Amino acid sequence: MPVPAATPDGLAARCTRVLFSPWSRLALLLVLLVCAASAMLLWRPQQLLSGGWPAQWSGPTALVMFAVAYGVCTTAFVPRPVLNLAAGALFGSQSGLVTALAGTVLGAGLAFGLGRLLGQEALRPLLRARWLTAADRQLSEHGFRSMLLIRLLPGLPFAATNYCAAVSRMRWFPFLVATALGSVPNTAAYAVAGARASAPTSPAFLLSMGFIAVSGLVAVAIAWYKRKALRGG
Repeated sequence: MPVPAATPDGLAARCTRVLFSPWSRLALLLVLLVCAASAMLLWRPQQLLSGGWPAQWSGPTALVMFAVAYGVCTTAFVPRPVLNLAAGALFGSQSGLVTALAGTVLGAGLAFGLGRLLGQEALRPLLRARWLTAADRQLSEHGFRSMLLIRLLPGLPFAATNYCAAVSRMRWFPFLVATALGSVPNTAAYAVAGARASAPTSPAFLLSMGFIAVSGLVAVAIAWYKRKALRGG
């Protein structure tokens, strides 16, 4: 018996399944991240530290635009310390802190949403190594506590932790709240350092740099202590 030819509807259905399959969505995520990172390399947002904010943008408009740009940059793996320093240098300690925190939460939400929509379904079956399953279980079952600790201690790349959290079963609300609360101390330290960079011997600058150094050492110590636990002892 001859095999019936594929109907247009059947071909369209197969193409749709392939187009929206987990691996196709993951490939789209990777393409988007590569394009975004390439754009950041060409744009070089770190020039804000020396060139300053465009003069025609000022007041609340500048704060909002910087927060949006901050969020987009972090999804493309631009380091947060650079953006935090820029926020402090451009807007001062208080406004810089508020703007950087808004950008932090926005960037975390964008990365989490992209990872959850485009990458989670394809990547979850690959979490087979013991330390990966342990990390996934920690994020999934103790999401708020784990993310709060990650944000409080520097060292882990911000964008990478966002995408890793998206692959886990962590919920949106604890992820965003833990990000907002846990990011305050280090963001404030960098914002103050950026605002006082012109006076490197001032007490505020020295205290902020000291806090950054101490928190970094604490993060290294905790990472060393937790390494064996994540690998299953």
